[in-house]
Amino acid sequence: MNRIVLTGGGTAGHVTPNLALIPELKKQGWEIHYVGTEKGIEKQLISGVEGVTYHSVKTGKLRRYFDLKNLTDPFRVIAGVGQSVALISKLKPRIIFSKGGFVSVPVVIGGWLNRVPVIVHESDITPGLANKIATRFAKYVCATFPETVNHFKSGKAVHTGTPIRPELFKGVRERGLSLCGFKDDKPVILVMGGSQGSVAINKAIQENLPRLSRRFYIAHICGKNNINEALIGHPDYMQFEYVDAELPHLMAIADLVVSRAGANSIFEFLALKIPALLIPLPLNASRGDQILNARSFEKQGFAKVLMQEDLTDQTLYESIMSLHLNRGKYVEAMNNSNIGSGTEIILELINKAAK
Repeated sequence: MNRIVLTGGGTAGHVTPNLALIPELKKQGWEIHYVGTEKGIEKQLISGVEGVTYHSVKTGKLRRYFDLKNLTDPFRVIAGVGQSVALISKLKPRIIFSKGGFVSVPVVIGGWLNRVPVIVHESDITPGLANKIATRFAKYVCATFPETVNHFKSGKAVHTGTPIRPELFKGVRERGLSLCGFKDDKPVILVMGGSQGSVAINKAIQENLPRLSRRFYIAHICGKNNINEALIGHPDYMQFEYVDAELPHLMAIADLVVSRAGANSIFEFLALKIPALLIPLPLNASRGDQILNARSFEKQGFAKVLMQEDLTDQTLYESIMSLHLNRGKYVEAMNNSNIGSGTEIILELINKAAK
């Protein structure tokens, strides 16, 4: 039996590449099991996927800063390793594919202790702490950015890119316009702040709405509990807390994107040839991975970058207008890129390691 265990969670970004792989794994005849936490976002996203069996294990976050939970979470990780060892021994998969996040650490170690080959996927240019641990037990590391390969010993890391969900290419422009109540007479800006939304981006967009709405329609995915009730019913502005099946249709109407710089999202913009204004998470709120991601895309001509510390009503408006006026240049750079979906290369590695 071709049985595979997928793992990854904590944020949507640690799940969506697995979601992109699942349909292709099914086509190849794999029996798919997913290991995550009992209450994490990965369970919400995976539990409804047909043909995937979900399992829960304990885990804990290993923090670089002081927190009382640092005293208890290592014991949760140890418990999770024990659960993972028993689960993988029972399932006997041929391969484990890990997308990262702290839930993946016990699963990867459990696989290694069962002598099951492990492949780890790293989205960002520099590995996060969970993947720094997990990659020690991996046979291969799939790297989204070419720069990432240099962080690992020769032969272990492979530049694969990231899997892109095939449904993103199936958006219908007319359905996107209908969802937003927009006409087809102005360009559309799609605003995304990550799975939790971004207060800084939301505030800047909404304060700029009088100027922006003269030239653009704005579709805004603002995050849970971030709907601005005063702007409900605005003819040129549509807010969503969260979207799922609607996202391909919103992508289909987007002429520009304003977004954070999570690796999965920006490679989706690249695949769909949508120029982006990237506002990466600042250093005081992250380890700096989004800044590196954004600068890499800016260097390649795929996006314009505006740092959050430089974000004002004026700089946001000027950056959007500059991106809009030079849109053709960005689209040309993306069209000339040979970077596509990493699904095919990753599937080849999975089948190779499983042998």
